[in-house]
Amino acid sequence: MSSFAPKSTSLQAYHMSLYRNAIHPEFFQIQGRRRLAQGEYEFEAWIWNGGHALRFEHDGMCVNEIVSDFADEIPERGLITTLPCAGEKDHESDIAERLTFMTSIQTETLTDHLYLSTYEELLEHGRNSDGLMAFWKDGPKNNLSMIDFQRYREEVHVQAYHLRSDCGLVLRSQSIFQIGGLEKDES
Repeated sequence: MSSFAPKSTSLQAYHMSLYRNAIHPEFFQIQGRRRLAQGEYEFEAWIWNGGHALRFEHDGMCVNEIVSDFADEIPERGLITTLPCAGEKDHESDIAERLTFMTSIQTETLTDHLYLSTYEELLEHGRNSDGLMAFWKDGPKNNLSMIDFQRYREEVHVQAYHLRSDCGLVLRSQSIFQIGGLEKDES
């Protein structure tokens, strides 16, 4: 007999937090990291079991996205916004008119069979794309966190996935960090 409570507990704990400053790595049990410098910006991705941090810096400005199930344990200094990840969410922010951040977050709770096929598909994608990945087990079941990103001259596009077998959770986020502000309609 399965219980619905554990399925909602993990999902409800997940939040996306956006900061206007870098966050110290001591708050995370980082399993992997990637850093790149591209033209006028620097980007860094950290991954750990069930979460990630993304940092984008340009011209002395910094924006940092954190997706985790322990948002209440991270300092509030520099916090711009926090969004629960359950369901579907979209968010856009200009950071001092020099940086733009956009994200779209979707969550699903899958049956064991669909969870396993999604896990295998994303594992293959991560290996083929040289994605940044973290693996762990809950008993006999596999879990996966994966980040894949594409860099462009003035922006980075990031896809992150967190698969939790304890509740069949698949959390997907797609974020864009871009030099410059959002286009304003001046009509």
